[in-house]
Amino acid sequence: MTKGTGAMADATANVVDLILTGGQIFTGTGQPLTGHAVLIRDGRILGIVTQESVGTHRGPATEVVDLGGALLSPGFQDAHIHPVGGGVELLQCSLADSADAADALRRVAEYAAEHPATDDASAWILGGGWSMDHFPGGAPARGLLDAVVGDRPVLVASRDHHSLWASTAAIRLAGLDASTPDPVDGRIEREADGYPAGTFHEGAGDLFDAVKPDIDADLAYAGLLRAQSELLKLGVTGWQDAMIGVVASMPANLPAYRRALEEDTLIAHVRGAQWWLRDTGAEQIDAIVRRRDEFEALDDDRFSLGTVKIMVDGVAENFTAAMKSPYLDAHGHETANSGLSFIDPERLAEYVTELDRLGFQVHFHALGDRAVQEALDAVEAARDANGESDGRHHLAHLQVVSEEDATRFPQLGAVANLQALWACHETQLDELTLPFLQDGLEARQYPFGDLDRAGARLAAGSDWPVSSADPIAAIHIAVNRVSPGSADAPLGGERQRLDLATAFAAYTSGSAYVNHRDHDTGTIAPGYRADLVVIEPNPFAVPADRIHESTVVSTWVGGVPVYVRDQPDTAIAAAATASV
Repeated sequence: MTKGTGAMADATANVVDLILTGGQIFTGTGQPLTGHAVLIRDGRILGIVTQESVGTHRGPATEVVDLGGALLSPGFQDAHIHPVGGGVELLQCSLADSADAADALRRVAEYAAEHPATDDASAWILGGGWSMDHFPGGAPARGLLDAVVGDRPVLVASRDHHSLWASTAAIRLAGLDASTPDPVDGRIEREADGYPAGTFHEGAGDLFDAVKPDIDADLAYAGLLRAQSELLKLGVTGWQDAMIGVVASMPANLPAYRRALEEDTLIAHVRGAQWWLRDTGAEQIDAIVRRRDEFEALDDDRFSLGTVKIMVDGVAENFTAAMKSPYLDAHGHETANSGLSFIDPERLAEYVTELDRLGFQVHFHALGDRAVQEALDAVEAARDANGESDGRHHLAHLQVVSEEDATRFPQLGAVANLQALWACHETQLDELTLPFLQDGLEARQYPFGDLDRAGARLAAGSDWPVSSADPIAAIHIAVNRVSPGSADAPLGGERQRLDLATAFAAYTSGSAYVNHRDHDTGTIAPGYRADLVVIEPNPFAVPADRIHESTVVSTWVGGVPVYVRDQPDTAIAAAATASV
């Protein structure tokens, strides 16, 4: 009797809750496995077994999901995203995906008609998503907005959130005129007499902070949940929020995360990057430490605040990305402008060294080649002062990286955080950036291949709502360096392409490493969380130029489906949306 009971217990020990079988398995690195199945019990992966042995793990209550040839992968993780702002923009005047300037203005006019002004606050039209390449010089004029909304104040952020487009009423309410100087970290586009023309770059957008309505807590929370729902549909099960704080046109997001934890609506796991105030120095570090420790005390592994985000420079389209060589003018002549370093390099090294000593990860916005050098110099200074750490400091965007700096990433343990969707010829790059850069720099655009060959660890993110949050769309560009259907040559040449396995790894195990979640996510292996995504057709089984046609079939968090393509109102995702 005792012997029989023991045999029964052994058999029960092999039985699992869920078996995923019938498709290739990308484990987080290397080529996908064929002829295997994934076993899941209590929300975690019990093992990977051959399909022939699946029967020994199946009990009366075991659910078996036939993948039908689809790919099973770890859930995607976005290493640089702004979900609260992106979600709020979907709920405001959204200009994302506008076809051209006329389409953007039509959307503003429709929003104004659907949201009539009832008081001073509701008179404001806020939102974002317009594309610089839709307007001459990347700078839309105030008069365009005035023509469709009259005297209502309008303030809408550009797609990349480095510029704001304002109506005359908004400019007037902010008290701005021809005598208003450019701030040290920004620029006002001006008319012939010096009056603001309607576009405000970088820190110039902060000039509206005192008059524009705040995003209230309920709207920010609704934005977070809307964003989470959208991201789960794309297979994203975790992310690094690259802007925790109150910043320019973005809503205050920390209270939204706190509420999601309290109300148990946060499904994904999130690492928050606290925003570094560039007009303040080391005195802000004490508050950064307090916020980190406060959330650590909650002992909830869905959210942490162990990262600090530092903007080293701006963007190339408005000539604020920090470059080693001067920008050119419209005639191809050198100018006196080589972009902006928002923080003095010596101070940057001091701040990073202290943050590293305190156990923080630093997340750098570094777009121009000089900014990349300055960020790497700061990481090197921290390492020299503190020794090697587990900071996992990472540099995002990396539009222009010199050959010598590409080799420094592995030497310093710095991670290259790729926004791969940008790494192709498109109008904004071809018309607003490349003509104004020195010869030879087109070949240095987003040099992913060079970074990979140098041995840099790669992570990936979208920067949504700057661009699409779809990881599959970004992976397509990383592999092809050409947008779908385009006859353009690969940006930077074929040598900057990544192979498909490397691109998938960047968006799974690579980002899990950056998010300090590589101990239980980003990989399909025993003991790891069953945070998974099912994709068809299998991207590894289609021609490279058709990767973008693959779509997410289902997304799983802790072994539970939170999105199913044929059932868009999947229980958990619906519950999160319903709580708005």
